[in-house]
Amino acid sequence: MRRPVVGIIGNQHMINDTYEVHAGGSMTSDAVANVSNCLPLLIPSDPRYVSVDELLDVCDGFVLTGGRPNVHPEEYGHEETPAHGDFDRCRDAITLPLVRKCVESGQPFFGICRGYQEVAVAMGSTLHPEIRDLPGRDNHRMPPEGTLEEKFAMRHVVTVSEGGPFEQVLGAREVMTNSLHGQGICNAGERVVIDGYAPDGTPEAIYVKDAPGFTLSVQWHPEWQAGLDPVSRPLFEAFGDAVRAWAEERRAMPMLKSA
Repeated sequence: MRRPVVGIIGNQHMINDTYEVHAGGSMTSDAVANVSNCLPLLIPSDPRYVSVDELLDVCDGFVLTGGRPNVHPEEYGHEETPAHGDFDRCRDAITLPLVRKCVESGQPFFGICRGYQEVAVAMGSTLHPEIRDLPGRDNHRMPPEGTLEEKFAMRHVVTVSEGGPFEQVLGAREVMTNSLHGQGICNAGERVVIDGYAPDGTPEAIYVKDAPGFTLSVQWHPEWQAGLDPVSRPLFEAFGDAVRAWAEERRAMPMLKSA
């Protein structure tokens, strides 16, 4: 039986500053294929090439990846400033309605870093443009120097809610994570449940209240060494289980209708 398909939201990228491509990190494909045990499918996140309805039909679940561009502040009612950084309006046009439709239908998604912020914004949250500028907050950005191992190294604890979905998946209330983000949630939308925090009070783990499907999203990068890390592996395994359950239910629907 074929593996269920997980659409991986891609990012626009320039090779040698001249050739435009849609790209995705190989570590995300590895996590989806070898930890979630699903078929990774890279999506060109641009409404000129794909529609949300087509993606919902082709894919059984989605990973909303990280990316250097940020969600445009107009999407949550704020004015653009230099602190907001770069944007990808094409990706905004795909991911925000995609999240809302998945929440409505129960189709599973897993939000990572920018993807976490997309989930938050799609469900009515606002974002701080720069966490490190807030009083009492730490610098959560990627270290500017060092090897890839050093950039993705564990940097702080995240504490999740007792009895919440993250504790159920992770089997612990305190976990170590990496930290490679500049923005973060300012005011959470009505259905956005903040289930985990960094020591400085920065929200790091969320889910959507009363959603029928998997909506867990994290501000860190669990795709890094996902098969080896004791925090990352259960997250991708739980996501894979949710995608398989969705795919099996969808395959059963035509038989139920014809019966």
